Parts: sequence; structure tokens; C-alpha cells
Amino acid sequence: MDKIYFDNASTTQMDPEVLKSMRPYFNESYGNASSLHSLGQKSAEAVESAKARLADFLQCSPAEVYFTSGATESNNTVISGVINYYQKKFDRLHIITSQIEHPAVLEVVKNLESNKTVEVDYLSVNDSGVIDLKELKQKIKPYTVLVSVMWANNEVGSVQPIEKIGQLIEQEKSKRKSDQPPIYFHSDAVQAVNYLDLSVKKSEVDFLSLSGHKIYGPKGVGALYIRQGAKIKPLIFGGHQQDNIRPGTLNTPAIVGLAKAVELIEKNKSKDLPKIKTIKQKLVSGLEKIDQIKFNGDLKSQLPNIINISFFKAEGESILMMLDMEDIYVSTGSACSSGTLQPSHVLTAMGVSPEWSHGSIRISLGRFNSLEEVDIFLQKINPIIKKLRKMAP
Repeated sequence: MDKIYFDNASTTQMDPEVLKSMRPYFNESYGNASSLHSLGQKSAEAVESAKARLADFLQCSPAEVYFTSGATESNNTVISGVINYYQKKFDRLHIITSQIEHPAVLEVVKNLESNKTVEVDYLSVNDSGVIDLKELKQKIKPYTVLVSVMWANNEVGSVQPIEKIGQLIEQEKSKRKSDQPPIYFHSDAVQAVNYLDLSVKKSEVDFLSLSGHKIYGPKGVGALYIRQGAKIKPLIFGGHQQDNIRPGTLNTPAIVGLAKAVELIEKNKSKDLPKIKTIKQKLVSGLEKIDQIKFNGDLKSQLPNIINISFFKAEGESILMMLDMEDIYVSTGSACSSGTLQPSHVLTAMGVSPEWSHGSIRISLGRFNSLEEVDIFLQKINPIIKKLRKMAP
């Protein structure tokens, strides 16, 4: 049996067309995009073309697109960059984020909070993993400088009301006075890119982060949208690339690959989306036959590729390991924070008790999965759960 990869929210297999687009920039058109000679300018043209592709996808200007090493760097750049820019101008600054953000947001915010640099409020979520707009409105202070809410959650696939948040922030912007800091809206959109409309015009976000390896592109590359006029201080110094916002030699092959991956999302969406929805429905129907299970999040409103399911009296880590022995790959909650024995912070925020959250696994589907894999998975998961429950104290 070939391997069954059900961990696409962690990382994706690179699409062959992406790899093909990158190859020439490794050993043929390998010039530095900052060099003035023709070989360098060929790379520069490829970078500019990639910026135009992403700008078209996000409905923004190419000048508002910056390339980074990934969404973790993009998130750090926005959050720390905004605070670093405004902390000497204002005595008090305040950030609002949610309790279920990715660690690439939460850890940055907590670090700033522990250093007494900013005040922070963490929005609660309901049992579907969605924030309350009324709570957000209540939390906004005269010195709130940044609201950072992820577009879609990586563990349970819950989708936030981004456009409504954007409208709320825009209303607040219109009230701001000259002696107050501006208020910006940032969204970590890593999980949303494959499936949702990321128009920055509709959402009115000021900053948006995305990553190449979540969308069948290369690892080590991401993008950051910065609305024209938004102010941040760079994290990295040492060159003049990308308007000094993100200096350093541009990773041309990876940037080309990221742009190709985005192009393929638009090209393949009409066939990828229905297929993934069908596979998910078949998985859900099969899993429902197992007793003492709980689907975490709202199956109807969450991302079409994610299923987070808890098995009572069966440890998620043990399920993962036993599936791994069958060449089936899933995750326990978030792969980015695996290795900890603490219950998932996302499931905890949603009100899931530890005895249920410890038995959770995340199945995340992608472009290269098939219906045939579902039959094999369901055939293997049933005896694994029965065996673990017999072993449970």
C-alpha cells in the first residue's frame, strides 16, 4: 500500500508544476535579483512577475507585496514591527488577538506582553471556534494599535468573520484623533489561501500573512501584504531590498515557486474543491459509525479540508503512532506544537475537556488525496481505536 498523507494542514506535497517552474532559477537564471547585469535582471524580472501574480490574487498593488521566509516571519514582522514603530510615539499601546491563534502570533504577543511593552486582550471563541464581534468591539481601547485574528484556524478549520472585523476596524479608524495611535488589522491567512477569497479590498485588512508550503509550494518562502501607508519598523537590517522592509538576497527560485502555487490554486479550484469536499463527507460518514467520538468545530462552516475528531478513551498520540505503522499520516491537533503533553490550546478555548482533547487527531486533506484512501483509512482506524480502548486504564 502506498502512503496515505492526511496531514496537509501541516505541509503539502509540492506540485510538480511548481518544481518545474523553480528549476531554471537554481542553475540557469541564477543571478542575484539585485545585480545590475543581465543575469541578475532576469531574476529581478521573475520576482516582479511573482509580485504581480500575488497582487492579482490578493487584489492589491504589487508594491504592497513583500516576500519573507514564511508566515512565522511575516507574523513577527507585523506584530513586532507595528509595536516597535509606535512605542516611542505613544505611552500606551494595546493589541487584541484571539485565544486560538497559531503560536507564530501568540508567542510574539506574549513576549511583548511579558516585556511590559504592550497591553493585550485575548478574544474568546464559541464551541465552533469563532470569535464574538461584540466582544471585539468592547475590547477596543483608544490606544489599541493592532487587531490580529487568523482567517481560518489550523487545528479545527474554523473560519472567522474577517470582512465584518475589517468593517469594524474601519469604523474605529474614522474616529481616531491625531493624539491616538492608528489601529491596524492583521490576519494570518495561511490555512485560508487554498479555499477562501482573500481579497484585501473586501476584507479591509492592513496586513496579511501566507506561506508557500501550505499551498503545494516550497518551504522557506512566504508573503506579506502591507497596505500602502501602514507603518512598521523592520525586524531585519542589512540591505535595501524590498524597500528596506525585508532586506536580504531574494530567494528567487522559492519566490517563483510560490507564485506558481498561487496560480495553480486559481487554475485547479473548480476541481480541487469539489473533490476534497466529497472525500471529507465520506470520511465523516465513516467516522460517525465509531462510538464515543466527537467532531470538534462546525463541520458545515469550517474549512472543507479539515476534520478534527476526538476519540474517548484513546490517546491521540497513540492513534497517530499506530496509523503511522500503517503508512497513514495524520496530526494530533497542530503539528507545529507537537511534542507537548498539554491539551490543545485551541480545543481548550472551545470548551473541550482534557479527556476529550487528549484523544483528538486532525485529518487534513489536499489536492493529491483520493476516495480510495478513505476506504483504507476507515478499515485501519476501527481496530486501532478498539485496541487502544481495551488498553486504556
